[in-house]
Amino acid sequence: MSISALRNQNSLDKLLQQVQKDESPATEKKSYVDERLWKPNVDKAGNGYAVIRFLPAPEGEELPWVRVWNHAFQGPTGQWYIENSLTTLNQKDPVSEYNTQLWNSGVESDKEIARKQKRKLKYYSNIYVVSDPSNPENEGKIFLYAYGKKIFDKLMEAMQPAFEDETPINPFDFWQGANFKLKIRKVDGYWNYDKSEFESASALKTSDEELESIYKGEYSLQEFMAPSNFKSYDELKARLDAVLTGSVVTGKTAAQMVEEEETPAPTFKSEPTPQPASVGDDEDDAMSYFEKLANE
Repeated sequence: MSISALRNQNSLDKLLQQVQKDESPATEKKSYVDERLWKPNVDKAGNGYAVIRFLPAPEGEELPWVRVWNHAFQGPTGQWYIENSLTTLNQKDPVSEYNTQLWNSGVESDKEIARKQKRKLKYYSNIYVVSDPSNPENEGKIFLYAYGKKIFDKLMEAMQPAFEDETPINPFDFWQGANFKLKIRKVDGYWNYDKSEFESASALKTSDEELESIYKGEYSLQEFMAPSNFKSYDELKARLDAVLTGSVVTGKTAAQMVEEEETPAPTFKSEPTPQPASVGDDEDDAMSYFEKLANE
């Protein structure tokens, strides 16, 4: 570095700004919101509407979606277990092992616990927001979209229609794909996507330059599968022990944990946990709610 460059860089104001940044209040809560993720909004009646376009696989990746399994449940201690499941990576996961033991115990109460602790599936894709009446500033932008099996089934139905008079489409195609009209209703207190549907096939844009810009603006999906997004088996086991018993128990097998479930557990005083006002068909909204609770 030259002396001239050093003179310009060695600014007192810059140094003081960095000090102020480093000394920001430690109590300031970290934001866990991923600004890349788009989420639809609903009105007071629980209705929501938006038009989105699913985009092709990012450059260098094979599929336009990835699947991530996770667990979100509250243990008898009042603590929450909210973690990605190692089964996503085809590896052993302590919660899945524990749930298998519970299910195979033959005790109905154990099966009920396993049901509450079951895996939840989430898909991620790149989308282009065509219309978002509740947040028009999102229109014309690229986002990641997390969705569940209900919407994924809509995608599969578009590619493999059930009736002969329906023409299959690739909803992820720039030219022969179709806009997706996302329609949300509240049914029995839950978000319902059954009315959602694809429009007729059409090109997203007529200009190759615009399409190339959109393509280059997509986010990596494989990063959701990166090992850094998953804790190790031992770390997950320790967290599971803490959620179930209030302490980390080393060397305990899943079978032993099942045996303990059949005997009365110590009572932990905790405030009743409020339930979300509405939960999506795909449990996407439940996950967001649980993550918020865990981070508070």
